[in-house]
Amino acid sequence: MQSLTNLFLGALATMVAVRWWLATRQLAALERHRDQVPAPFAASISAAEHARAASYTGALLRLARLELVCGALLLVVVTRGGGFAALDAACGRLGLPPLAHGVVTLAALSIAMAAAGLPFDLRRTFHIEARFGFNRTTPALYAADLARSAALSALLGLPLLTVLLALLRAAGPRWWLYAWAIWVVCGLAVSLLWPRFIAPLFNRFRPLEPGPLRDAVVAVLARCGFASDGVFVMDGSRRSAHGNAYFTGIGRHKRIVLFDTLVERLLPAEVEAVLAHELGHFRLHHVRQRLLLSCAAALVGFWLLGLAAAEPTFYSALGVPIPSAHAALALFALVVPVVAFPLAPLGSWWSRRHEYQADRFAVAHANGDALAAALVKLYRDNASTLTPDPLYSAWHDSHPPALLRIAALGQSA
Repeated sequence: MQSLTNLFLGALATMVAVRWWLATRQLAALERHRDQVPAPFAASISAAEHARAASYTGALLRLARLELVCGALLLVVVTRGGGFAALDAACGRLGLPPLAHGVVTLAALSIAMAAAGLPFDLRRTFHIEARFGFNRTTPALYAADLARSAALSALLGLPLLTVLLALLRAAGPRWWLYAWAIWVVCGLAVSLLWPRFIAPLFNRFRPLEPGPLRDAVVAVLARCGFASDGVFVMDGSRRSAHGNAYFTGIGRHKRIVLFDTLVERLLPAEVEAVLAHELGHFRLHHVRQRLLLSCAAALVGFWLLGLAAAEPTFYSALGVPIPSAHAALALFALVVPVVAFPLAPLGSWWSRRHEYQADRFAVAHANGDALAAALVKLYRDNASTLTPDPLYSAWHDSHPPALLRIAALGQSA
């Protein structure tokens, strides 16, 4: 048992040390380059805007480092410190049936972990984002979003937790396979429901009005062979000044969504090029590949959970003296991010590869210069750093660094 405990604590300490070291490298890179705008961007981004991006990225990173350390300490308290065992015992005193006891314990743990992260999110939203002019979320809207998210999590999560625990307790040695199948079906169901029923709970969506922008969007959709439920503008400006575009849903229920902040800042040709990039992810089967990888990773995860749940030392090594189905689920969910941390660079590399491919698709189906111009505007308006540390970027970033991405666009045009 002690060796397994040491392995967990060693892996956690290594994760914290590596992430702290990478963040320190990133902060140093921001300071080293903050006074010099890279030449390809000098005509479009001022020195003041470049320095502002360095300050904004640095502020977020310093908060993330503090959150990293506090999160690691909390994880130790919950596991080896006996926090989960104490919570489990407290819920046991309610006298509920075993299945209900497990659901209540996991729900209480989720609430406690979310509450621990709330101060950091408040600091990020109402201090850092506000200081740099991005936050437009009012305290009332923030509270309403929090309440809606909690209600939605309860509505979707509690039945799923109940089914998973029931399977773990009574479905035999192959319970994890049945659980995986239910997990996949639920994920697909949420993807189908999200555009029409879930997303509108948080944002307002209106069809893109007739005009030059709509004409450009319709044209690029036709060229890319993309059929959807429609093109919608989302009121992202209610919460943030950041801009973005995406498509959501699966099958015949796909929707194109443009943030109103994006529509306001980009020319029609630039929106068309950004949309062509997003459509490239669909036409090049990136979405399907990511979905399949997610399903495969979930299958491996449930298989490993099945092995861990049957091993008494798994519980005792993580501070839980009495094995149970809900303890297995909780401990596994807490440990997975630590164990999977070394895989982060591989996932980032794969994602950046997809971004380059989608850029090339956009150049073939829209205007490459317009895409480059749109990206520069987005880097500037979102205060994205142009000079990340290469190692930090390789580990964390799902998109290529600005300099490399713009250079690749020039070669594809």
